[in-house]
Amino acid sequence: MLTGTTTSAEDPRPVPVLAAQFASTPRGASLARRSAVRRMGEWGYPPESDTSCAVALVVGELAANAVRHGRVAGHDFRLRLDLDETRRLVRIEVADAAAAKRPPAAPPSSHPEGESGRGLLLVDVLASRWGSAPRHPLGKTVWAEVPADAPPGS
Repeated sequence: MLTGTTTSAEDPRPVPVLAAQFASTPRGASLARRSAVRRMGEWGYPPESDTSCAVALVVGELAANAVRHGRVAGHDFRLRLDLDETRRLVRIEVADAAAAKRPPAAPPSSHPEGESGRGLLLVDVLASRWGSAPRHPLGKTVWAEVPADAPPGS
């Protein structure tokens, strides 16, 4: 797992980032979600905060989709979280190796008794924006931007 901070030429302050790679397995998806919750706590958002809960749900869904629909033998998936304090949002990116299997442009409507298909509806409700982009040389990145409240106690 890779984690750390980055800086830019325009703004030399460190920008919080989580960047990690996980096995394309259900356990990997679970670890990605837990890593996101842990990092949100380090950024001042305890697990019970609305922001941390929303990020956990979105990461959980995108990671599960990467495992279920984006798995390519011999390739892991990547998770990246960026906290943009200026814009007050958390950008979530989940990259997998299956370029041909992109999510629909809009969340599918689901039959109320169906066993799956509601995950992207959840992402659509919790994120201010979301989408996908090809990743070179292999795969795609599905991203979502989740609004971030001010950290408790700030």
